[in-house]
Amino acid sequence: MRLARYLYRILSWGIVVLGTVHMLTTAALRGGSPAGRVWFFGAGIAMVLSGALNLLNSAYGAGARGVRWVCIGNNVLMTCFAVVAGVFTGAGPGQFATVLGLVGGATVLSFLTALLKPDTGQSTADSGS
Repeated sequence: MRLARYLYRILSWGIVVLGTVHMLTTAALRGGSPAGRVWFFGAGIAMVLSGALNLLNSAYGAGARGVRWVCIGNNVLMTCFAVVAGVFTGAGPGQFATVLGLVGGATVLSFLTALLKPDTGQSTADSGS
């Protein structure tokens, strides 16, 4: 389960990075309306917050059911939104693979958070008694 926890954190940070890049590229957009650029920037904010929620779930979800369920709901909605947005905007295979790999992978792993107990720094052999 350590590998799954590590992978979940990598995917969560990947979502944060993708959202940050999304926000930074807003300045480079040419064409379209100013309102469209605002929405594009807002989508980046949503991605960063989604990644941050997954990081919180990774750290506290095993003991905080509310965090876990909000994170799962967020991930399911973000995955559905990513599919719909990709279809409507004509995303290429690489774009689909990147976004769905990050968001879809985080969605699957967020369901397992209850099993991903935080590391205590000791193994069962070191616990004494």
